[in-house]
Amino acid sequence: MKFVIFGLTLSSTWGNGHATLWRGLIRALVRRGHECLFFERDVPYYRAHRDLTALPGARLILYSGWQSVLQVARSHVAEADVAIVTSYCPDAVAASALILADGTRACRVFYDLDTPVTLARVRSGEAVEYLPQQDLSEFDLVLSFTGGAALEAVRELLGARRVAALYGHADPDVHRPVPPQERYNADLSYLGTYAADRQEKLITLFVEPARRRPTRRFLLGGSGYPHDFPWTDNIWFVRHVAPQEHPPFYCSSRLTLNVTRRDMAAMGFCPSGRLFEAAACGAPLLSDEWQGLERFFSPGAEILIANSSQEATAALDIPPPDLMRMARAARERTLDEHSSARRAQEMLAILESSPRSA
Repeated sequence: MKFVIFGLTLSSTWGNGHATLWRGLIRALVRRGHECLFFERDVPYYRAHRDLTALPGARLILYSGWQSVLQVARSHVAEADVAIVTSYCPDAVAASALILADGTRACRVFYDLDTPVTLARVRSGEAVEYLPQQDLSEFDLVLSFTGGAALEAVRELLGARRVAALYGHADPDVHRPVPPQERYNADLSYLGTYAADRQEKLITLFVEPARRRPTRRFLLGGSGYPHDFPWTDNIWFVRHVAPQEHPPFYCSSRLTLNVTRRDMAAMGFCPSGRLFEAAACGAPLLSDEWQGLERFFSPGAEILIANSSQEATAALDIPPPDLMRMARAARERTLDEHSSARRAQEMLAILESSPRSA
């Protein structure tokens, strides 16, 4: 099949979680013999931090503006079997109009990789720039990065006729155990772009344990952190961790933390792609709690849960052999159930049962 995708970015992991997910999914689809084209608007902040210019077997089309690429996009959509528009695509409305036009033979898909954020904005009456007329009723299929109650909410609030969950994943060819590196050594690490709605939990589960364990080393990686972040003397900071550095970042920590954004945690069934990436690298996992977490990892056996500074601090005192036993179990679960290849298989099965509407 030929997939044509209009998304946020494939070329840069700077400040977003979309690129890594698409890279893994596209690699898996290409291995199965499918053709993939990804349209990305060439914007300065991704151009300045571009860490991918080509993906073997796929095609990345960078464009300066919608009109400059419209004819090329139209020709590819006319030949496509599946045409996808994603949340936060800068030209989502125009791309949606193109794939929803009369005569398009492709299965027309909207993939919301930010479902809880989308729903929260709609409920508050805010205009969502990537939703065509705040409605998804014309799409043959809506994929949601979040499951559970979010699926029914997408039907009710956005008029979607068919909704299915397509969760995050990790590519084990990219995310795998590697030797630790001294510069990333830490008792507890956290990798994630700054988000104001994660700040309270990050202070509770990361900063406060650092205060309570001043002789331990804590490592934070990610972009966008403000100067007034409550640093402590034992928190080290890496402003941007490039994709190829993610495995050594995770593998150099005794324990790595996952913190879920507020809207995602409230909705539940919202695993971060980085949760699977760290597990695939064989890193012991510590996470905040949210509904549906047990659907992906078994608490206590494959992942540790902390809702307070006391619980997060106590996790630092667990013997290394116990942590590594848990990490091995989480890695095995990820390779079996949460790999990019597994998500590609799930996606294809969903598409096969979603015929093009008349």
